[in-house]
Parts: sequence; structure tokens; C-alpha cells
Amino acid sequence: MPAKSGIMNRIFHARIIWYQYIYLLLLALVTLFLIWEKHALPALLFALLMVMLIEKIVHTTYTVTSDGELILYFGRFSKKRKIAIADILSVEKANSMQLGGFSITNYVLIRYGYKKYVAVLPLHEQEFIALLKKYLSETLHTI
Repeated sequence: MPAKSGIMNRIFHARIIWYQYIYLLLLALVTLFLIWEKHALPALLFALLMVMLIEKIVHTTYTVTSDGELILYFGRFSKKRKIAIADILSVEKANSMQLGGFSITNYVLIRYGYKKYVAVLPLHEQEFIALLKKYLSETLHTI
């Protein structure tokens, strides 16, 4: 889809899930224990894991560009993934395993290409879905 005048790139930050906090806390506790027990090398390894996790949590973004791309960026230690919005087949809100009325994780499932899926956790899910659907409907009208 060609760039449209007046439409800017929209960046959505990732939502932090409760079990990421637990994972981060466990890494911190193991790191502190290893430092207390004077195991420098394993402590350094766990500290690096903690830094990588924090980097991923803080810098994960989903960018919808004005030229019709969805850019998934998972921090400095990961490679960007670009998906043409024209290739997206469906965008839907989904959830992981449910226990009664409680769902462990709510996410947005994007289906694109042939049997390709990606799950994203944007902070403002409804806005994200609405924007992608708007772009999808515009591409359908231009065909």
C-alpha cells in the first residue's frame, strides 16, 4: 500500500504480563543467592539473562507504518520482523488457557501468509486491532 499523506506511523508498546514479573523476580533472587554464595560466573550468567529480559520487556514495540507494514521489534537482542499489512488475513483477540472465567493471557493473534501466525501483546489492544482492520479495509477498497 503506498504511503498516504497525513497518516503517520503508530507505535504500540507491549503490555507486561504478570508471569514476566514472576520470572524477573526469580532471576533476581537466583542472582542474589549466587552472589551471596560467591559463585561469580553463574551469577553473571543469571544477571545477563535478567538484563536481556528487561531489555525485551521495555523495548518491545509494534509499529504500524504509513506505507502499510507492521514492524514487530522485540528489543536490541532480537531481529525485527516486518509483515506487509496486505498479507494479513485476520486479526483477532484471543486468550490462552482459561480456568473458569480467568484467562492466563489475553493477546492479539495475527494470521498472515500461508499458515503463519504471530501473537502480540499491545498495550491498547482495541486501538491496535481497529487500526489494523482499518488498513486492511483500505487495501481491500484499492484492489
